[in-house]
Amino acid sequence: MLVIIGLAVFWYGLVPVAGAFVNRHQWRVFRRRFDDLRLEPFLDYAAYRRSEGGLYRFIGGFESVTDGHTLWIRNDDLTLPVSLAGSHTYVLPMQEKDELTGGFDPGKETPARINWNQVTALTEGARVFVGGALLPQDNRLTFVSERDNPLLVIFYDGPDRSLTARTIRAGRKGNEYWNFITPYAFILGAFSQLLIALNFLNRPAFKLTVLTAFFALFIPLLPMIPPGFALTVLYKRLWWQARVYRACRDLARLPLKYLPSNQAPSSTGFLPDGELYMGVYCDVLPDEAKAAIENRTLPLLIPEKTADKHHGWYLCGTVPQDGENGAAGIPCEPRDVFAIYGAIPGNPEKLARNFTRLAYILEIISWVALLVGISLNTFFIGTIIVLLS
Repeated sequence: MLVIIGLAVFWYGLVPVAGAFVNRHQWRVFRRRFDDLRLEPFLDYAAYRRSEGGLYRFIGGFESVTDGHTLWIRNDDLTLPVSLAGSHTYVLPMQEKDELTGGFDPGKETPARINWNQVTALTEGARVFVGGALLPQDNRLTFVSERDNPLLVIFYDGPDRSLTARTIRAGRKGNEYWNFITPYAFILGAFSQLLIALNFLNRPAFKLTVLTAFFALFIPLLPMIPPGFALTVLYKRLWWQARVYRACRDLARLPLKYLPSNQAPSSTGFLPDGELYMGVYCDVLPDEAKAAIENRTLPLLIPEKTADKHHGWYLCGTVPQDGENGAAGIPCEPRDVFAIYGAIPGNPEKLARNFTRLAYILEIISWVALLVGISLNTFFIGTIIVLLS
C-alpha cells in the first residue's frame, strides 16, 4: 500500500512540480535576457557602418529565409541576415487591443517557442526583434548565436513601443503544472500502478491492494470530478490572479533598469542612445499627466485597480527639454522604442514587493484549495473502495 501511495506522489506530484520549477526558471531567463538586451546599442545604418561586431538589438520586417536557416530582415535603411541555427525563436501572439493593460490576461499571450526551420511558415512582413551577437560572417556582419550567448528572436505584431511591456508581461507559462515532463510522468505513473494491479489481480487476499492501484491510475482526474471540482475552479482563479500580480511586479520594475540602484523614488539615468531618462514620483498626479492618461497619450503601465488607493504616481520617460510637456515637467516619450514611457500607480519598488508577496500568498492558498479538493474526492472514493473490499 505504501508503495502505491509513494509511486502516486512521485509520478503525479513531485515530477510535474519539479518540471514546473524548471519551466518557470526558463521563462524567467527569457524575460531577463530580453530585459538585459534593452541596454545594448540599437543597430541602425550609422552604427552598422562603423561596427566591427558586438552585442546589438534590431527591429525590422520579415523579408525572406534563404539556405534554410538564414533569416533576412529589413527596416527603412538596413537589411540584415540572421543565422537562426542555435537561436531562441519565439512568436508573440497577436495583440487583441492597443492598450497595454487592456484585458490584462497574461495567460492568453504566452509566446510560442518555435524551431528555426518553422520560420518559413510565417507571413512575410511580420515584425521581428533580434538581440545578440553581430559578427563578421561571409564578408558581412550577421547576427549569429554563440554557445554562451544565443540569439533571441521574437516575431510579433503591433506597435514597436509596446513590445517591451508585452514581452515581459507575457513571458510566463500558462499552466506550469502541465509542462514538458508531465505527460511522461502521468504515463509512467499509470503504467506502474497498472503493473501492481495486474500482479495482484488473481490473489483474493490482496483485493484492497488491487482496488487501490486501480484507483491510483485515475488520480490525475480527481481535480475534475465533484465535489472537489469546485475547489479546482477556485485554485485556477487564484493561480491566474497570482500570475497577474507577477506580471505587474515585472512591469513595475521595467523603468528602474535605466536608473541608478538605491536611488528612489525619483532619479535620472542614461539610455543606450545617450538620452537622459527620468523617473519621478509624485503624491498627486499632475493635471497634465491625468489628461494625457485619459487621452491615452501617456500609457498606464499597470491597471490602477491593482494598486493601493493611496499610492501616489510614478512617471517615467526622458527628461523634457525647454518647452516640452509644459511647465509641469512631465517626462517625454523616448526615441528608443524599448525604453518604458508611461505612468505607474505607485512607487515601483514598493509595488514590486507587494505584488511578489501577494503572488506567493495566492499561490499557497490555491495549492491548499487544490489539495483539499483532491483529498475530499479521495476520501469519498476511498470509502467506496473499502466497502467494496
